[in-house]
Amino acid sequence: MKRLYPDQPIVGIGVVIVEKQKIVLIKRGNEPAKGKWTIPGGLVELGEPLELSVIREAKEETLLDVEKPELVDVVGQVELDAEKKVKYHYVIVDYLVHVIGGPIGAASDAVELRWVPFDEVESYDLTASFRLFFRRNREKLSKATSYSHKKV
Repeated sequence: MKRLYPDQPIVGIGVVIVEKQKIVLIKRGNEPAKGKWTIPGGLVELGEPLELSVIREAKEETLLDVEKPELVDVVGQVELDAEKKVKYHYVIVDYLVHVIGGPIGAASDAVELRWVPFDEVESYDLTASFRLFFRRNREKLSKATSYSHKKV
């Protein structure tokens, strides 16, 4: 599957981990959007159910074991080049997860991982798709939790 100048949209997932008005953000280590901040996530593999993609990507990028992904939103990201050709086109399905274990840390293509207070999120250099997602869902996320009994 071609990510750069694809023949069709590519399906990705986002892993939403929140607790007490904070959200886990990662700094991307690879293109597209290298160096920008977003939620953990990645591409859905052929034949893989979306929920299993979420669980796999959470482990790969944050080291966390998660369960029970709950759909939050779907956002699109289209990036055009100087000639107005589609350089990237993603459809990203974002899920809130429930953490069941593991030490949290940056892994895979995540260069850095931070718990970011909601009030500070938009001061980060965010991906366009995550900025849209956060603006649309901030209120809903402020009432959500990814942890049953743990404190952050």
